[in-house]
Amino acid sequence: MTEESAMDSVEELDDFSDSDSDFESTRKGKRWRRQSTAQPPPPKRPRRKAAARVLTPSSFNSMSHAASVQQPRRGHKKQFSPRPVRDVSQGNRSIRPEEIFDAVCSGKSAIVTVVDEWLDSYKRNKKAGLLVLLNFVVRSCGCKGVITEEMYDSQQNADIISTLTQEFNEDSSSYPLSSPGHQLKHFRAGLSEFSRVLVASCQNSFIYDEFLFPSLLVLLTGLSDSQVRAFRHTSTLLAVKLMTGFVDAALNVSVQLQTTQRQYDMESSRSPHDKAPDRLLELQATVSLLHENKEEVFSMMNAMFRGVFVHRYRDLLTDIRAICVAELGVWLKSNPEHFLNDKCLKYLGWTLYDKESPVRMQSVRTLQGLYQETEFIGRLELFTGRFKDRMLSMVLDKDSDVAVEALNLLLLIQQRTEEGLGEDECSFIYPLIYATPKDLGSAAGAFLYDKLNRVIARAHCDTESSGRTQFIQLLISFYMQSELHEHAAYLVDSLWSVAGSELRDWEVMTTCLLQDTGLKYEEEGLLIELMVCAMKQAAEVTPPVGRSQGRKYLTVKEKKAQEQDRRRITTHFIPLLPQLLAKYSADAKKVRFLLRAPLYFDLEMYSRVPRMEKYLDLLLAQVCGIVEKHTDVSVLEACALLVSTLTSDNYTFSSRACRAFSQLLDGLAECFHSYLDDLLQGTADDDDVYNVAIALKRLAALSKAKDLTGLNLFDSCLKVLKSRMESEEPEKELIVPALRCAGYHLMWAKLNAVNSTSTQTELKCLNKNARLFFRVCQKCLSVQCADIRDEAFELLCDLLLLYGSTSLRSTPALAPLAHLPSDSLRSDMAGFIVDYVFCDTDDSEHNGESEEEEEAKITLLQRKRNQLAGYCKLVIYSVLDLIAATDIFKYYCKFFNDFGDIIKETLSKSRLINPVQSARAVCLCLQQSFSEMLIDGHTRKGMAEIKDLAKRLANSFAVDLKRVRNQLMALHVDGISFAFQHPVEGLEQDANVNFLEILSEFSFKLLQEDRSKLANFLKSECPNAALSWPAVKTYQRSLATKAQPRTREPVEEADTACTGTPPLIKSQRTTPEGGMGICIPAFDQIDRHLLDSPSSIHSTLSLPVLTSTAQKQPDKQLSPKRATLLQRGSSLHGPESELPVRKVQPMKPIRRRLSVSSKASPCSHFSLMSLFENEEGDEDIGNSEPKPADSPLPMRRTSSNVLDVLFE
Repeated sequence: MTEESAMDSVEELDDFSDSDSDFESTRKGKRWRRQSTAQPPPPKRPRRKAAARVLTPSSFNSMSHAASVQQPRRGHKKQFSPRPVRDVSQGNRSIRPEEIFDAVCSGKSAIVTVVDEWLDSYKRNKKAGLLVLLNFVVRSCGCKGVITEEMYDSQQNADIISTLTQEFNEDSSSYPLSSPGHQLKHFRAGLSEFSRVLVASCQNSFIYDEFLFPSLLVLLTGLSDSQVRAFRHTSTLLAVKLMTGFVDAALNVSVQLQTTQRQYDMESSRSPHDKAPDRLLELQATVSLLHENKEEVFSMMNAMFRGVFVHRYRDLLTDIRAICVAELGVWLKSNPEHFLNDKCLKYLGWTLYDKESPVRMQSVRTLQGLYQETEFIGRLELFTGRFKDRMLSMVLDKDSDVAVEALNLLLLIQQRTEEGLGEDECSFIYPLIYATPKDLGSAAGAFLYDKLNRVIARAHCDTESSGRTQFIQLLISFYMQSELHEHAAYLVDSLWSVAGSELRDWEVMTTCLLQDTGLKYEEEGLLIELMVCAMKQAAEVTPPVGRSQGRKYLTVKEKKAQEQDRRRITTHFIPLLPQLLAKYSADAKKVRFLLRAPLYFDLEMYSRVPRMEKYLDLLLAQVCGIVEKHTDVSVLEACALLVSTLTSDNYTFSSRACRAFSQLLDGLAECFHSYLDDLLQGTADDDDVYNVAIALKRLAALSKAKDLTGLNLFDSCLKVLKSRMESEEPEKELIVPALRCAGYHLMWAKLNAVNSTSTQTELKCLNKNARLFFRVCQKCLSVQCADIRDEAFELLCDLLLLYGSTSLRSTPALAPLAHLPSDSLRSDMAGFIVDYVFCDTDDSEHNGESEEEEEAKITLLQRKRNQLAGYCKLVIYSVLDLIAATDIFKYYCKFFNDFGDIIKETLSKSRLINPVQSARAVCLCLQQSFSEMLIDGHTRKGMAEIKDLAKRLANSFAVDLKRVRNQLMALHVDGISFAFQHPVEGLEQDANVNFLEILSEFSFKLLQEDRSKLANFLKSECPNAALSWPAVKTYQRSLATKAQPRTREPVEEADTACTGTPPLIKSQRTTPEGGMGICIPAFDQIDRHLLDSPSSIHSTLSLPVLTSTAQKQPDKQLSPKRATLLQRGSSLHGPESELPVRKVQPMKPIRRRLSVSSKASPCSHFSLMSLFENEEGDEDIGNSEPKPADSPLPMRRTSSNVLDVLFE
């Protein structure tokens, strides 16, 4: 058999019963009745197949005649006289279809009873009993129609189904199988159980009466071909469940036939003297009867397979296709002799390509059940070769659950088949170990674990210890080849469920590190990384970023296991950690990971066990030596975190740790001050400058986690900054750590002021220091060095927030610390955002870039996101006015790929603070973009870009039109006023009128009464001659359109529409007079009173001047018409109405020419800030094959939880 003939033909089907009947060609046009004629019972003869008789034109005659004249069965001479069929709804002993339906809905216990009652009724009157069963099927479909005896006798099959269709309730799409609710939620299981019990109860009797099941099959086959979904769905479920019962019945008949045939052969083999002729004839008759029974059952199975399954496995309804695939798996396992062949397996292969994930899922699970049976592997060989590529591609399925099941299926193929999977095929699976979905990573980890164990088994390890050592070595080799050396946590988490014992074998790991076991230098570093990640997994039981699941609390058993693992880690590593630090003290990367190990200890054991104190002293000595030896920022920050932990007051040994580290800090401070005078006087040589820079670098790293205000470094650092900033080329190695030391000093001083009682003099002194530092940072924003500029901006965002009035509102005694940024500082910070965050990058320059360049690009983007988030926080927490957000909103579409989530969240939070002022900020950002377009040259492309931005911003308003009424009225009033004011010099007189086209994008959100008010306001502001201009007409048409809630695009779709290659804006600029832009602590930590108060953004400061193309003019008196309109239409209330409506005067931009360094500096404390959670919408499925899912590999800093954590 060729592969094409075995697999690719949709129409071929194995003829299970060797019947030459064709169900499809004879099913249509059959009659349910012909005029019955009384005939004597025929003589005993071999029966034809029941299904074949059903499919002939005379089949219904036979059924009708059998119902009226009960002919004797084989060997039975009793003949029943015909009797009329009584109404199925009458008589105490008759069961009704409603009773069967209620029993099916109630549960399994009632089903057996109701089947027995129905069988008793059927024995009394076959025709009446059949009508009860048929009407139960109709009732199960949700149809109110009834098949009467008259219909049964006089109408054809198609006519009966047509009549039932007309009586179906078309007003509702709900039917029992699809209805929600408690009563019918178990209906599917009950219906399946009813089919099973019915066939099981009839398998030795009525299944062969050539009337009951052939008649039921005719109805189910006709209903399964109906256009009514309820008929098709219910009848398909019943048909395939009945066929499952027939498969079991056929299997029982086959067993009985084999047993009887064996008895007959034994009886025949006896000598003539010992033979029993009567016994032999009886066995021969039984064998013949069983052959007929088997042939009849297979004939009905063949009819159901051809009439129902072959057509419904590709039905439009997903659930019908899934039902067919599921039952096919049952048939394949129950009766492999007749079903487990290539002609049936091809249906499973085809459904692997189904466009709906439930069908693909069911197909994969069915194949899992087949591959679990060892005796089936040989029959699956051709199928495996034909569809292996498809199964491999499904590990990237868009539905992660399907991908997980596909991985489990491939694992079974790897374990059960001789060929397994080749290395090229396995390499397609290995990267999924680092995938974000936890289930997918765990499934890939199980596959890798099995592969490694196979390699170890071939090596024939003598002891368990040698086997685990080889496992660790193989795992290190795999980790090295994967070239994802910063994602060890994902590798450990993926293997944790299957290789937890190997990853907890600390003795093997430390032996490999401290003894010569053949590991290379690079392999030792990877082993240390894996070991520390395994320690964290065991001690904290927390998955890596992005793999967190819903359950946050550990069970009692999990807590007990966690405590045991922590004790084992502590006991084993306390004596060995100083040795490891001493051996690898010169390697920055290895030391950085080893310094994390004590964070997972039970540190109280240092003081609880006397013999452990000496190891504490050794650890402290090693940490101090590492600080004095290294200058790498990551190593110093790891030391600082460990110092902060060991010196915590929570531990009894903290005083000993404080003494050790105080000596280290005093030495660093002394080194700094010894060279300070020469540095300030300008007499220091390069070595002196280097020593000062290194000391400051170490102090800055330690001050990030430890309060060093007692060293009084602020004044000295400020002097260094002032003196070095005056030079033409400031040294970033000296200025950056000095900025950090001074900035962290102010942060710790603020924290100390909150936690203790400070005098007014001390508070004023601290406020003065903060102001001096802000001025220094402001100067740093204009330097050429990107590292200095970025560090100064990030510190400004942090400190302005800490010293802002909002953060001090809860402690009135600290009011003297409150500091508000000056207009010049606001302008410079807004200029920084426009020039260095929203800066254009030419993608063509990055073609063919190396991995290092790509990594630097990602790091730079992450730093930009942190800077933008910090600026947005200043807006959200009222440090900057909401009007400052205009410089952010106008880049929503252009930079959506990089910053869309931050801008969208800022826009959302600004509406919680002051809805009307937020709407005016939206209008102002569009005005600025429009003015820039006019100055740079009016183009159709530029206008289209601004209109697209307006559409996206309009869709961001709430769906409730009454809720956004005031906001939109204020936005439209400002927009109309801008359209008819005088533009800047050099432009046409009425150049701003075209802004009305942009404003019309917001009209669909207006209420009808507001539309008429705005139309009147437009006429009052617009000159008569301008009413005929195209832009004015466009806006008038948008107001005249009846208010209809436009179908709101899903956020993901709306955002995706503008995520393509963004249009290039010619310039980013700021004005020197002042400006605004945008910074953020986590939005979920905003004070509730701040969110609830609509006037919380209101401040006594005047609004800053614009930083783009428009500048605020002094407040002007509102025109009477405009004031009246705002009072009536907007109904502004409270502090919102106090905000004056200001006209904007466009001005030519002043371009800043500052070079931006392409090299990103190391991330500061802002790297601890996340930004927003990614929201991925479900993708529509339109293709016949499932699209591969994006299984994103985790990056060094994943953005899965953005803005969740501010500071650590």
